[in-house]
Amino acid sequence: MNRNYFAAIKFALGLILVSFFLGDLAVAQTQVQGVITGRNGSTMTVKTQDSETIVVALTGDTQVQEVQGMMKMRKKELGVTALIPGLPVQVKGTTNDQHQLVADTVRFKGSDLKTAQDIQAGLAPTQQQVQANQADIQTNKTGIQANQQEIEANQQKIAANQAMIAAANKRFGELGEYNILGEVTVYFANGKVDVDPKYNAQLLELATKAQTITAYIVQVQGYASAVGSAALNQKLSRERADNVLAFLEQDGKIPLTNILAPGAMGTSEQVAPNATTEGQAENRRVVVRILQNKGIAGT
Repeated sequence: MNRNYFAAIKFALGLILVSFFLGDLAVAQTQVQGVITGRNGSTMTVKTQDSETIVVALTGDTQVQEVQGMMKMRKKELGVTALIPGLPVQVKGTTNDQHQLVADTVRFKGSDLKTAQDIQAGLAPTQQQVQANQADIQTNKTGIQANQQEIEANQQKIAANQAMIAAANKRFGELGEYNILGEVTVYFANGKVDVDPKYNAQLLELATKAQTITAYIVQVQGYASAVGSAALNQKLSRERADNVLAFLEQDGKIPLTNILAPGAMGTSEQVAPNATTEGQAENRRVVVRILQNKGIAGT
């Protein structure tokens, strides 16, 4: 074999490498930054700083990473369930035929995730507290002269709570509104986190129903009674939600792309007084809901 033959081989290999390189350029990744404004089925909407709304498709291959450290070099792998409305994210991926950005990676700061989770956990209880304070005022009207100072104090509490709600609503004002199309509550024994098998049928029925609904999302939120330390109750509520989520994924066949982060709500929403054993039992729970964006439902 002569030198010309080997030169031709090298030239051909060079052409192949160039074609691969050009092919990679043809499918160059797109990167966007913005805030998650909604989750619909296996997609989510992200509003960019330019007020553009991007539809992002989530897949089983999507990597979700919490960046850590001053230089954001350390990364913690999380599931797509962590992608909740109100979370600022950076998304990298490629555009598909439906003009959706198919996410290869979604990254966010841990502090931003905690803020989004805290606001979601605190919003509903704040609204309930406003209602409770208003009820107190109505009761106090029977002795308005003697209780005038207490009424004024309650009114101040109401004003403060309303300000908190307004601030939270400003943060979440652009989020999609959802219809609740199904709900199951799972209760737990004191200090326990395992799902009682008696709830399996209800959870399976809910999972089956969910998969008949267009662009459904399953929300999982765990709670604890206000007995014991705050740290312990937060841990219990998280583990209860995680165990219900595991059942829905493994037995109910609900893909993680259709599940909102299992919320560790702690003692944020007590539905019964903790002064009684019965009340405590009602507060040790996980609430599972099927949600559908009202825009998709047409309502």
